[in-house]
Amino acid sequence: MTGKTRTDEIWSILTAIYPNAHIVLTYKTPWELVVAVILSAQCTDAVVNRVTEKLFVKYPTVGSFADAVPEKLEQDITSTGFYRNKAKHIIATARRIRDVFGGTIPNTMDNLLTLPGVARKTANVVLWNAFGKNEGIAVDTHVLRLSERLQLVPPDAYKNPIKTESELMKVVPQSEWGNITYRLIDHGRAVCQARKPRCPACGLQRVCPSAHTF
Repeated sequence: MTGKTRTDEIWSILTAIYPNAHIVLTYKTPWELVVAVILSAQCTDAVVNRVTEKLFVKYPTVGSFADAVPEKLEQDITSTGFYRNKAKHIIATARRIRDVFGGTIPNTMDNLLTLPGVARKTANVVLWNAFGKNEGIAVDTHVLRLSERLQLVPPDAYKNPIKTESELMKVVPQSEWGNITYRLIDHGRAVCQARKPRCPACGLQRVCPSAHTF
């Protein structure tokens, strides 16, 4: 089986197993998505959703976040961890969006990357989920782990999100860049877990070089 045949089969199997894979963060606007993704760093989506349920009521607009008192915002997001940095980034990002972009969330990679606290992963998540734009692949810990175990990327890309994204973009059809993140995340959570992958229950066993090696 050639490398391309194998990767094509992996995408096909993942699509069949997780046809409705999607982001689980709760949001109503592109701005709320930006905030939720910033809060999700080193935190579970479930905790973020509990926090933002109240947060978006207290701070309903970009302007209200821009004018937030840092210490009070920190208290509101404490349970997400790293709350001081997150509060600083959220307020600074809100101010830049208000002052530079007229209150509108930018919808290009270059402009999103000028926002404090927004790196490529966050920008990719926002572009795909808020604007339907495939400009890259969001690489989180699940995507990083599965890319290595499935040998979707060369060894020099292992554990390197930027290199992993670049290599994945070579082997994943661009039309699937947005979806593949959530299919890999769902598979990582349900089957290919970090400590003890459930290889006997894995639909990718036949095409996985790491199957049964744990």
